[in-house]
Amino acid sequence: MLEPILFYTFAAIAVLSALLVVLGRQPMYSVLALIITLFCLAGLFVLLQAYFLAAIQIVVYAGAVLVLFLFVIMLLNLDQAEGPKAQITGIKFAGLITAGLFLAATVQIVARVPVFTATPTSGSTAEIAFLLFTKYLVPFELISVLLLIAIIGAVKLTGRGPSELPPSSLQEGRKS
Repeated sequence: MLEPILFYTFAAIAVLSALLVVLGRQPMYSVLALIITLFCLAGLFVLLQAYFLAAIQIVVYAGAVLVLFLFVIMLLNLDQAEGPKAQITGIKFAGLITAGLFLAATVQIVARVPVFTATPTSGSTAEIAFLLFTKYLVPFELISVLLLIAIIGAVKLTGRGPSELPPSSLQEGRKS
């Protein structure tokens, strides 16, 4: 009786905080909402008796990845960044269309699948590693490449060329 209540509570909080991530104006608040989302997902993993995934969810994603997000936000100083208004309205319109299509696809998928179909498994690290390096090897490697591209993009975004640096820092660089 308690399990469905917890499931729907975690799911509702996860959806609400995920919406705050997307709709939030301040990047720092979006990251904090993402932390709440990830903790709720970890709670859902615990309800599915996937304790290892719940621990990984908290340690890796809520811990390491979000700290990386905070560093990138602080490095890019996104609080002061503003883009042209015409592009923002176009991006919002494209985002609404994409969100509508995603919601329609999600509703169709959820309507086909019963809610509590997961069967408890041992969920040991050996089983997860076996599946990761046999059946899911290609998606695992693709995610690795995607993360590498994201890191290179973040470094490129934070890197400044000599023309973007203030003149005083150029003079200091020539003296040393």
